[in-house]
Amino acid sequence: MLLPAENELRAVLARFADARFRHDLHPTGHSSRELEDTSHRLCAMTGTQSVDQALIAADALLERMRADRRTAARATQTLAA
Repeated sequence: MLLPAENELRAVLARFADARFRHDLHPTGHSSRELEDTSHRLCAMTGTQSVDQALIAADALLERMRADRRTAARATQTLAA
């Protein structure tokens, strides 16, 4: 699976959260479609079949990206020393 760019994953997570909030607050046909669209996008980005799985996978991906950045920063500091 290709990994999504961190900023794109974060943007889709934010859109999903916003759509979920608006749909829960005031459900309409438009809010339902928007929530469905962002849910599908999130599942596609994470390679999962459900929103619950997608949210777990997104958290794991973001943690992996943070760990990779920390490792890269340590390697850069070691090379600079």
